[in-house]
Amino acid sequence: MDRPVTALFTRLCSWIDADGLQVGDRRACAILHQQFEAKLAALDAVAPQSVIFLAERDPIAFLAGFLAAIARNCPVFLCNPHWQPPEWQQLFNAIRPDLIWGDIPAIPPHSPSPLPKFTPPRTETPCILIPTGGSSGKIRFAIHTVRTLTASVRGFCEYFDRDRVNSFCVLPLYHVSGLMQFWRSLLTGGNLAIFPSYKAIPQQIPPNFNPSNSFISLVPTQLQRLLTLPQAAAYLARFEAVLLGGAPAWSDLFATARTLNIPLAPTYGMTETASGVVTLKPEDFLAGNNSSGRVLPHARLKICTPTGETLKPGEIGMVAIAAKSLALGYFPQNEGNASNPFDFNFFNSDDLGYIDDRGYLQIVGRNSDKIITGGENVFPAEVEAAIRATGLVKDVCAIAVSDPDWGEAIAAVYVPRSPDLSPEHLSRALEGNLAHFKRPKHWWAIEQLPRNDRGKLNREQLQKQFLEKMQNLTATATIFRVPHGETPGGTLAPKDS
Repeated sequence: MDRPVTALFTRLCSWIDADGLQVGDRRACAILHQQFEAKLAALDAVAPQSVIFLAERDPIAFLAGFLAAIARNCPVFLCNPHWQPPEWQQLFNAIRPDLIWGDIPAIPPHSPSPLPKFTPPRTETPCILIPTGGSSGKIRFAIHTVRTLTASVRGFCEYFDRDRVNSFCVLPLYHVSGLMQFWRSLLTGGNLAIFPSYKAIPQQIPPNFNPSNSFISLVPTQLQRLLTLPQAAAYLARFEAVLLGGAPAWSDLFATARTLNIPLAPTYGMTETASGVVTLKPEDFLAGNNSSGRVLPHARLKICTPTGETLKPGEIGMVAIAAKSLALGYFPQNEGNASNPFDFNFFNSDDLGYIDDRGYLQIVGRNSDKIITGGENVFPAEVEAAIRATGLVKDVCAIAVSDPDWGEAIAAVYVPRSPDLSPEHLSRALEGNLAHFKRPKHWWAIEQLPRNDRGKLNREQLQKQFLEKMQNLTATATIFRVPHGETPGGTLAPKDS
């Protein structure tokens, strides 16, 4: 093992000895150690630097596999166990693993030949590939290493002036926001408590757990729901900080959190930056600041024009990021002829914003049609392709609509092939072909989509028409939505039901 990995496993041994991991109501370090040793033995039986797909649902099994892959310098692809067969097929068409840890659907043996080999951009540490969406909706991975993840931890600790970080994790470990909670606690010798759902707060939390010296990370949808429960809201107010990211929050959510004295720390970051590079401290939030915060010590930000010219404070432009935690690139490589967003050591995000005269980042919108629903990134192209593949529509467009629970919800406006086609039928046709969080929550059948003479869709016009229709909705209207509180892809019902 090279120096960073050797140092990491010295810390791992200390962490295990200190019993730093709690999963649900049980201490789990002994189990983690046993499974870690078993995974190491499995890797010792295969070729060096074998490619691993890690899709374990159990957090202990996930962490054991993750750590074993790093120990043996194996590229490890963190996979969402909730992916549907088409998403797994995308991945198998890009690369074949030597080992699969976790349960995945049976994938037919179809792929281009020959498949590309995974070549690490650098070789000083193992590669950790974390899933993120591409602009066409195709799965791709940000390539991280022990060094990039560790740089994020150092910046976090310096910003919050903490030598030890205790984490309360209710987010998936295959997401960067969940993984980094583990990494912070491991590297700093802090405690990590993992719970399968935010709904465990507070009834299922062991009485000996102390939130006052712990960080919890949530997405806005989770926070919104917890704040409606008096006991849960009171429990959140006891944390050292409630990191909020994954999707833009809304002003009413901020106002409610402030009224309930929640120590909110809105965060701006992404998979490519190994979580937050900008964070608002709780004391600033409680004082009335609604920005994304200030830049962390390991990062630099600039606001620029599409041609790369740096803008002055207060001027709106594209947010570009340089950070020691920045990913090395993507796998597969950039799609089509798109420019490399990692050019010149700055990552060119698709976010629009400005830095005010006090150094706080204000995000005002996006420079793409990406939809962020419940903290998950979804691209309209993938949703539209899945709906077209049913053969039930002549044309379709997926758009984002504001939603008080999800932040943004996906709406599908479509031209049915049959006048008898119901939204329920169309939604059921997506089962097994599109992940639940990518399925539309609103459906609207119309006679024709607005396209110009070159066939280009006018999304802005369609979104305006949809919102007008929503405002005038009645019990007999033709827009249907998933009932409030259901997961995406659930049962459809009229808007006012």
